[in-house]
Amino acid sequence: MKTEILERVLADREAKRQFALVTQLATGDQSIVHLGGAGDGGVDPALRSAVEDAIRDDRSGTVQGAGGDAFVEVFNPPLRLLIVGAVHIAQPLARMASVAGYDVTVIDPRGSFATDDRFPGVTLVNEWPDEAMPPLDPDRRTAVVTLTHDPKIDDPALAAVLRSDAFYIGALGSRKTHAARVERLAEAGFGADEIGRIHGPVGLSLGAVSPAEIAVSILAQVTQALHARERVAA
Repeated sequence: MKTEILERVLADREAKRQFALVTQLATGDQSIVHLGGAGDGGVDPALRSAVEDAIRDDRSGTVQGAGGDAFVEVFNPPLRLLIVGAVHIAQPLARMASVAGYDVTVIDPRGSFATDDRFPGVTLVNEWPDEAMPPLDPDRRTAVVTLTHDPKIDDPALAAVLRSDAFYIGALGSRKTHAARVERLAEAGFGADEIGRIHGPVGLSLGAVSPAEIAVSILAQVTQALHARERVAA
């Protein structure tokens, strides 16, 4: 690998960009393609389209372009799910999201809720969300879900992420609860477009009742939002 290519790979990974390293199998020539952005000028349009599909699908492998076969190595930042509130729904949601490929973090200042016994193998942050979110730096591969029903915990979390690049923001609660939440956020200075990013009530309408069923509806909506946004990026 040429030094210039290596430096670009390292810089793009540091910046959490979605990109792929493309190696022409016949010649060994390498180039970089970014999702929805300008890549190396040596990549033909047909190959670029196939590479961007591979990036969206998180799938490395061999693709075909006008100049022959090329190996595509995808470099995507990890998918993350930040769950605010170590409540009953958070337990199955954390397990399901981990199976789906997300790095899961549960944030709850109440130490008796966010315990290793209740969330084995999950990263726990026992801080208030407004303190926890800046170091976590939600990016376009991050989903955030608030579950506590407590404005003292949920509102600071939402305020911390509404202006972030998180691809999904959801908040548990009834329509009445969400209407009150919207009013509070508007009073705090957030605009309609920013508040409109919140999926509230959270989750797809599946008729879910139990904590596990509600977790399914949430993860389904997160998955829908992820792929919808990445298709738009194309």
